[in-house]
Amino acid sequence: MIVAGAGNPAINDRLRQLKAFDESRAGVKGLVDSGITKLPQIFIRPPEELTAGDPSPGEPTPTQFSIPVIDLKDISGDRAGLVVGVRHAAETVGFFQVVNHGIPVKLLEETLTAAREFHELAQEVKGEYYTREMMKKVKYVSNFDLYQSKYANWRDTLFCVMGPEPLDPQELPTACREVTMEYSRQVKDLGKVLFELLSEALGLNPEHLASLDCAKGHSILYHYYPPCPEPELTMGTTRHSDPDFLTLLLQDHIGGLQVFTQNGWIDVPPLHGAIVVNIGDLLQLMSNDKFKSVEHRVLANHVGPRVSVACFFTLHLHQTRRMYGPIKELLSEDNPPVYRDTSLKDFIAYYDSKGLRDHGISALSHFKLMG
Repeated sequence: MIVAGAGNPAINDRLRQLKAFDESRAGVKGLVDSGITKLPQIFIRPPEELTAGDPSPGEPTPTQFSIPVIDLKDISGDRAGLVVGVRHAAETVGFFQVVNHGIPVKLLEETLTAAREFHELAQEVKGEYYTREMMKKVKYVSNFDLYQSKYANWRDTLFCVMGPEPLDPQELPTACREVTMEYSRQVKDLGKVLFELLSEALGLNPEHLASLDCAKGHSILYHYYPPCPEPELTMGTTRHSDPDFLTLLLQDHIGGLQVFTQNGWIDVPPLHGAIVVNIGDLLQLMSNDKFKSVEHRVLANHVGPRVSVACFFTLHLHQTRRMYGPIKELLSEDNPPVYRDTSLKDFIAYYDSKGLRDHGISALSHFKLMG
C-alpha cells in the first residue's frame, strides 16, 4: 500500500490510526461498543467540507420535490403507464421507489433482521469474515476505500457476491445464510422486471438490457450504521454515485438516505414494504446520458443502528470480455456518443482507485469522449 505524502508526520499519524482501526477487525460497531463519546479523528470531515455550505447532517431539506413512487401491481394492465413513470424518474432524479413488487414484506423484514443480527454477532465470530481481499466473495469490512478517502464513513458492511456464478451457501455466515439465499432469488427476479421496464423506457425491446448482461450478476451489501456520538462531524456514507447498472435498496424505518437534485439534498423517506431503485453509472453511460446516475449519501445519526440492504446489479468479479458503451440503437447524428467503450474491469478499477473522495466528480467523467 502506497500513501501519498507518507513522509509527513501528520499523514503518518493518520495512517497509524487507520491501520489500528482496520486491524481491530471490529469496525465502527466495535468503537461504539467500546463506549466512545468523541469521534476519532479519522472519521471527521475536513474543515473545507464542514464550511462549504453543504448541508450538515440533520438539517431540513427542501420539500417541494419528492422521490417518485411506482406501483408495479398494474404491470400486466397499464404497462405503458408504468414505462412512462419509470422513464420520467430515470431521466430526471435517477431514483424511484417501487411498491407491490412481489417480494413478501415478511421476507423484507427478515432480511433487515438478518443484517442486524450479523453485525451484532460477537467480535470473534464476525471478525473471521473481515478482509480486504478483492476476490473474496463474502467479506465483512468497514469502508472499502478506507486508505483512499479523506475521512472514514460511519458504516460497516457485509459484502456478498451472489452471481453470476452461484454462491455456495456455506460461505455465508449462519446468521444470515438462509435469508440471503432467498432474498437473492427474489430480488434477482425483480431486477429482471425493472430492466425490462427500463429497456422499454429507452424505446428498446424489453429484453435489450438483459441481453447485455445487465441482470446477469448481482451482489448484496448489508450496511450497518451504529448510533454516532457526533453525527454533525461525519457521514454515514459520503456523497457518491453507484458503479453498477442498477441498485435496489431496502432500508429500515430510521431514514437518512438523501439524493442530490436541482433542489439540493432531498430525503428518500422510508416507505414500509418499498424498495428504492436508482440508476447506476454504467446505465447512464449505456443510455448516453438519457438516464441519470445521481449522487446520494447517508447521514450519520444519534439514533441507531440504521440497517439497509443494497443489491448491486453488476458482474463485479466475473471475467467478461464484453465492452460497454452507449447503446448503438440510441445513437444518431443528433445524438452522438458521449462516452468511450470500457470494460467492466477497467471501470470498477478506476472507481475503486478513486474511492468516494472526489466530491462532485463522477467516475463517468474519466470515460467521456472529448467534445
